[in-house]
Amino acid sequence: MGDDQDRFSGLYAAHYPDVIRFAARRTDADQARDVAAETFLIAWRRFTELPDEPDERLPWLYGVARNVLANQHRAERRRLRLGARIRSSGRETSTADHAAGVAASLDARAALGRLSARDREVLQLVAWEDLDVTGAAAVVGCSPRAFAVRLHRARRRLEKALAEPDTGTRGRQGIEMKEARS
Repeated sequence: MGDDQDRFSGLYAAHYPDVIRFAARRTDADQARDVAAETFLIAWRRFTELPDEPDERLPWLYGVARNVLANQHRAERRRLRLGARIRSSGRETSTADHAAGVAASLDARAALGRLSARDREVLQLVAWEDLDVTGAAAVVGCSPRAFAVRLHRARRRLEKALAEPDTGTRGRQGIEMKEARS
């Protein structure tokens, strides 16, 4: 048991900052810490399933974190649907104001936001998490060849989205801010 604890402590020390960054790019800081905690709890429970190769462990952890995030998003959608049902039944509920968490985005962030969730995930795994095709393929659960095709297509769609003007409110706010400075 002591040997497993030492190995897990080494895994945690080596990869906790990476898992936090992975989650923080996809959610707020508080939830990122929760995602990292849940990821390492799962890693401890499934310690015997961890890849033997050190290079394969971080993508495995990213895959676990990705699933934890997906579970959180599903729970949030269920919570929102329940709130809507309660409101429609005439009962009053208070909802959190998320306006404070919304900030102006760069054109690249807005373009990325116009892509599908699948395209965003592919691009983020390579660009933000600095994974190679093999590691990123392990995270999403496909072959490296299939991932390479997904990556190529996602990059083309991102280039197209970058070329298109942002017609959303964030784009208009940016124009209004530029005009106000003039």
